[in-house]
Amino acid sequence: MVFILLFCNSRSPNLHRICSFSCLSQWPLRCSSSLSSSLCLATESPSSPEKRASPNHKQRAAFIPSPIPTEAQLIEFLVKNQRNPKMALKYLKRAQIKGCTFGADPLCILLHILVRTGRQSSARELLRRSFLSKSSPSPAAVVNSLVEASKRCISDPRSFGYLLTCYSHAGRVEQGLEAWDCMLEHGVVPSIRSRNDLLVALVRSNLVATARDVYRVIKEKGMGFDCHTIHIMMHACLKYGKPDEALAFFGDLKDIGLEPDLCVYGTAIQSVCRKPDCSRACELLNEMKGRGLAPTEFMYTCVIGACVKQGNLEEALRLKDELVASGCPINLVLATSLMKGHCAQGDLCNAIDLYNGLIERGIVPNSITYSVLLDGCHKNGNVEKAFELYCQMKQTGFAPNVFQVNLILQCSLKNNKWKEALGVFNEAVSSGVANVFTYNILMHWFLQVGRVKEARELWTKMEDQGVEPNIVSYNNLLFVHCKCGDMELAAHLFGLMSEKCIKPNVITYTILADGYLKKEDFDQAFDLLSTMCSLGIYCNDYTFNAVIYGLSKAGQMSEVISMMHKFIKVGFIPSRMTYNSIIHGFIKEGKMNSAVEIYREMVRDGISPDVVTFTNFIDGFCKQKSTDLALKILSKMKRLGIQMDIAGYNALIVGLCSEGNMKSALSLFDELPKFGLEPNAVIFNSLITGHKNMNNMEAAIELHRRMCVQGIPCDIATYTTLIDGSLKIGDLGFASELYSEMLEKGIVPDDIAFTALINGLCNNGDLENARKIFNELDQRVLCPSVLIYNMLIAGYIREGDLQEAFQLHDEMLDRGLMPNDATYDIFVNMKHGCSKSRPTT
Repeated sequence: MVFILLFCNSRSPNLHRICSFSCLSQWPLRCSSSLSSSLCLATESPSSPEKRASPNHKQRAAFIPSPIPTEAQLIEFLVKNQRNPKMALKYLKRAQIKGCTFGADPLCILLHILVRTGRQSSARELLRRSFLSKSSPSPAAVVNSLVEASKRCISDPRSFGYLLTCYSHAGRVEQGLEAWDCMLEHGVVPSIRSRNDLLVALVRSNLVATARDVYRVIKEKGMGFDCHTIHIMMHACLKYGKPDEALAFFGDLKDIGLEPDLCVYGTAIQSVCRKPDCSRACELLNEMKGRGLAPTEFMYTCVIGACVKQGNLEEALRLKDELVASGCPINLVLATSLMKGHCAQGDLCNAIDLYNGLIERGIVPNSITYSVLLDGCHKNGNVEKAFELYCQMKQTGFAPNVFQVNLILQCSLKNNKWKEALGVFNEAVSSGVANVFTYNILMHWFLQVGRVKEARELWTKMEDQGVEPNIVSYNNLLFVHCKCGDMELAAHLFGLMSEKCIKPNVITYTILADGYLKKEDFDQAFDLLSTMCSLGIYCNDYTFNAVIYGLSKAGQMSEVISMMHKFIKVGFIPSRMTYNSIIHGFIKEGKMNSAVEIYREMVRDGISPDVVTFTNFIDGFCKQKSTDLALKILSKMKRLGIQMDIAGYNALIVGLCSEGNMKSALSLFDELPKFGLEPNAVIFNSLITGHKNMNNMEAAIELHRRMCVQGIPCDIATYTTLIDGSLKIGDLGFASELYSEMLEKGIVPDDIAFTALINGLCNNGDLENARKIFNELDQRVLCPSVLIYNMLIAGYIREGDLQEAFQLHDEMLDRGLMPNDATYDIFVNMKHGCSKSRPTT
């Protein structure tokens, strides 16, 4: 009827446009809203005769172009079409295309419609497009609209959960929390799934404390939770290293009567294994199997790893067999854990067998596996196997890391494979792997074996490579300077530490104090210790023992006893090392009774003597020509089961040889191989000297031959003794051979050697060679002693060459050497038997 009136009253020349479809399509909404609504609803009604007459009527109505609706009209349309989600969704989209602006209310009504009718994908898309942009309404406004919408249409509580999930999946945790708080205010309980989504988002954003707060609210309000909730919270606790808290959440699940699923059990097992508590882990495995859940390979691997950490290798192997019996082969992680267990018990063979098994199955070991095996080789002292594995690792394509380099370096140096160690070190330096710890390991070894020069060179190399020294490096170099007695350099380095912001520790101060004590600079040493204490760095046992040792070595024994009593008052407990130092000091002073008294005090304090203690006494008694007492101490050591070391044997053999008791000395010498001891040059020299003194040069020369055969280097003392003995028996040829051999080996004669040579040659009348040897002193920048001049003067006087004798006397005066009584005695005693007189000047 309205259409007819419009048509008849129109005088427009463009009447055909008014009649066009585009105009007609706008007509329904130009009528009253009620009429419009009626017409729209009519298109939806399933009993509409128009719909029955035309099956495509609803589709045409949905796409009828219309003017931009108001928000109220849009809401009304959605409410009236809430049973037709497809039409409601299309109408809203059409309104948006037309530029209709509206708040959250229509969207929330539509969300209820879509969720209620099972259109989840459309609901998620609506949320993503509508509530995740910058211009979107606040989460609280959306929740309020959802609440209001639930009063206008048939709502679905799941809509609130969809909203919470939307924010969580998008990583909008702040918006998700705001929506959560608003829901709590309205008494809305979102679904467990959406709550879990929020917890996951919080944990991923490292907001674990907030996640705990949300969980606490869920628990307090009785909202309920499931296994996934507990799994999320347990995983969060493990992520931040809190296994006990994870197990507390596991307890919550059991408290409400829920049986843990496989994931929760897996996380619980991880938690107890992190502690580690292998007993509890095994209980959980059995509990799972009792409920019909099959533990995974990962769970077995975790539990076996925990058993290895706690030293329960037997249980670890039982679980391994159980896993293999179920059809799962040993994986790399599991095999590595078992290797670590075997190595910890010193069973390197079984660890290597596991490694070989992996290789046979085509499994390539990783860097951790090699680190475990290298560590095992290091602890077992198997250098050859360590190098073999090290080379295999490099062949496999793994570049050694600094941990592995340091391990192989320590392993080599521990077994005196220094050439191999230097090769590894140089390779690590050239590849840039070596760090300050690598340098420290090698420097410490240089110091242990007395290679001070190399230690200093290594420090320079470290600086050249740009490796910053740490406190250990500085302490090592300080030790080098102090060992060399160069306290000026040590003090300079100590000052340099402050410039480099390296804070000295108790070891630093102790090394310096020990250096000053060895130089007998007691004031400087004690001032340094006072400074250390004023800085709040307190002496430790190493410091106390260093002070006692330093004073003992300097012979300040009264000061030692006084100082020890002071130390005891501040909590110092004397150790075996302390007592040994004091005993050594008294013995060095020749005060054997005082040494014995300290020994008794040590025993009263419950400290058993060791080989060092007894060796000190053996050395002391031998030096006092009381070898019978020294031998009694040796017998006591054997009764106590204490094996004497090479130093003790050396002291006894030296003492026996000096007393001429060669039989007992040789008997002890023959004992050495039985106890796995190798005689050194000092022992051979003692025996050679003993035989020489007994005029048994044949036996002395035989010992020299044995030294050469056994590869024991002859030193200056060896050659001096043999040359002196040979000259005394008139064997000038052999003495000359020994002298030439000594020079060929690069052994430079010292004053004692020159004195022995010249004396022997003079006594044998070979003044020509004696003079040649004498002239060599000038070539070696050595000043002849008065004794050497006396020998030559006596030789020339015996030969009747007074002119040469007086010339040597004048030469002696020119060198600033004052003739002694022996010199003038030679002239007086020999003058009357000479045919030549001193020429007048």
